[in-house]
Amino acid sequence: MKFFRPRGRSDARRMTGTPVAEAKALYEAGRYAEAEAEARAVARSRPRDDEYAAVALSIAAIATGAQGRHAEALATYDEALSAFSRIFGAGHWLTLKLRSDRAQQMVSLGRHAECEAECAAVAEAAGRGTGPEMTLLAAAARNGLVFALNAQGRHREAEALAHEALAAYRARDRASLVLRLGLARSLNGQARHQEALTEAESAGRLYRALPDDQRRPDTGAVELAVATALLGLGRASDARRRAAAAHDACLASFGPDHRRTVEARTLLEHIDGTRP
Repeated sequence: MKFFRPRGRSDARRMTGTPVAEAKALYEAGRYAEAEAEARAVARSRPRDDEYAAVALSIAAIATGAQGRHAEALATYDEALSAFSRIFGAGHWLTLKLRSDRAQQMVSLGRHAECEAECAAVAEAAGRGTGPEMTLLAAAARNGLVFALNAQGRHREAEALAHEALAAYRARDRASLVLRLGLARSLNGQARHQEALTEAESAGRLYRALPDDQRRPDTGAVELAVATALLGLGRASDARRRAAAAHDACLASFGPDHRRTVEARTLLEHIDGTRP
């Protein structure tokens, strides 16, 4: 199975003709409702222990979460994880990757301590492995852990872990982007807003250099980090402009109930409530 492998020029060729190719393409194009419907149809059409049925469920889960239906996404992840464990084994990197993705969905449901524990376990397992898949998995799990620590107000721990993860992961790709955004969040949480702004602007440059399909899941994230830093620096008008851009982009891409849309809306309301 190649769906979660690090991307390369042969990725499209590997997926062409597989039962999950259409769902994957729809997801990467940001057509999340269509991707979910296609993936669920594929999963229903194949035997219970078919590997493509399992991968289809994982695509359905991530596409459901992208629409802001986080509780439904977690339930689908649970179903997919059961299938992955049977088909690939509990220690396979695909199963571990699914555990990391599932855990990060918990953040959107306020289950921060559970996310922390699961991401820590996956990061530890990945650290014992070798190869590019395990390196990418370790970065992904550490990103989830950084987010969970920030969500619990443990910003210094999150900062230290983000620095450690970035030192271990040097590729300039989406994994590096989300770790940098997690670092910016930790700095904002410590009221180190000028440092946070610098880090968020660096993340923005990386974001703009990525291909469209790698940027889409993080739509609005850079603007939200920048807006938070600007507000902390007393630049309320600039902060509101960036927060509004984040909200509009997230609303268009993910809908009103997605975690990031809600966060941007909450920041906008806060700015409007404190301005004279």
